[in-house]
Amino acid sequence: MIASFSLLGVAMKTLPLGTAYMVWTGIGAIGAFVVGIFVLGESVTLARIVAALLITGGILTMKLGSPT
Repeated sequence: MIASFSLLGVAMKTLPLGTAYMVWTGIGAIGAFVVGIFVLGESVTLARIVAALLITGGILTMKLGSPT
């Protein structure tokens, strides 16, 4: 948790707050999705994969749209 907050602080030195926070939470969401599938044996459905791809696409779009 400390490392996560520290890395968010580092990201905020070069990214706007909204972009940094979105990337930070998106990585957490995708990370939880991947852990759920591979470690906890959760089901893989088309809807869940599409949702993960939409989150990833949103992160990339937000990063590409940021001024830095």
